Amino acid sequence: MTGELSRFPFRRPCPFDPPEEYARLRETEPVSRVALFDGSPCWLVTRYDDVRAVAGDVRFSSQTTNPGFPEVFEGRRAVGKQEQTFIAMDPPEHDRHRLMLTSTFMVKKAEAMRPVIQEMVDQLIDDLLAAGPPADLVAAFALPIPTAVICDLLGVPVEDHAFFCDRASARLTVGLAPEAVAKATGELMTYLGDLVERKETEPGDDIISRLLDTQVRPGNLTRTDLAEMARLLLIAGHDSTAQMISLSVALLLEHPDQLSVLRSDAAVVPRAVEELLRYLSAAQLLIGRVATADIEVGGTLIRTGEGVRAMLASANRDPRAFPDPDRLDLRRNARHHVAFGYGIHQCLGQPYARVEMQVALETLFRRIPGLRLAVPVEELPFKYESAIHGLHRLPVEW
Repeated sequence: MTGELSRFPFRRPCPFDPPEEYARLRETEPVSRVALFDGSPCWLVTRYDDVRAVAGDVRFSSQTTNPGFPEVFEGRRAVGKQEQTFIAMDPPEHDRHRLMLTSTFMVKKAEAMRPVIQEMVDQLIDDLLAAGPPADLVAAFALPIPTAVICDLLGVPVEDHAFFCDRASARLTVGLAPEAVAKATGELMTYLGDLVERKETEPGDDIISRLLDTQVRPGNLTRTDLAEMARLLLIAGHDSTAQMISLSVALLLEHPDQLSVLRSDAAVVPRAVEELLRYLSAAQLLIGRVATADIEVGGTLIRTGEGVRAMLASANRDPRAFPDPDRLDLRRNARHHVAFGYGIHQCLGQPYARVEMQVALETLFRRIPGLRLAVPVEELPFKYESAIHGLHRLPVEW
């Protein structure tokens, strides 16, 4: 039977649209069986309500150590069995670890950083204008913004960003050899372990220093746990937001009618960002779960021990939730999208991602009104091979 299943993941036909198979499956077989890289079967969930049902039901386990966990690519399987970050935990351990970070990632904390982020964005644009075109907007703009923010929050030297960006990329690349993924993970963990040690004697106003004082010293968290937590935050805190900024710029340059909406009214920017998050859904290969009980989803019985992939990009294009979903509409009320996930595991850093995207896009298009792609969109190097969709480079001119 396995040989008859469609191989997952599917390929995007267009860099800005999810795979065509999602639309067909939503209508004909919303909870379907697919084959993973090794031929093992997995349930694929594609409708909005069903995706939220899976993501919001704690009977679907997030533990990657579970034998039935449906890893999308071989390189992640070995390291996934070893990692114990809270994103791969179930309650009550998940709740205990996440609670340690909640105060830092509140909306009001992200909003308090808006002036700092604005200053940072303006400086990056000053540098772009001074250097003159052409420019790679990924390296010169999109990546430095979230990288600087998460480095500041964690107390990581921003000059080390090239090191951890490279290792993070290896962990997210579909098809990379397990040895390469393990090597990148080991190097990143060694770096963070050394950083935790350094923070013990040279503390700062950052997450690592605070958790050393409030959680490690009382015995609630080990130093290894803290390094793992820092790794998760470091990777999640820079790559996905950087890719959303890059993709959004490229998409808007291809949709001048929508770009004019963004430029015409600063008040529309928050709503525009929600629509861009929905439309692009950069986290293209999340969410993986394992059923810990027999559970019915969308009229289909998923049995204990079976793996499930709930597709956020498909849910965000479901016409049941978003009328005319394949149309980009920056005035749409898309706040109920699931680009950040859903349930207890939804993205902790989403308040910062929203502020970073809002400031970056509004400022970029206001200050460089003549911005345009330096090559046809067909020639842009999209990251089809990554769990987080985006661009390797975004060549622009003005």
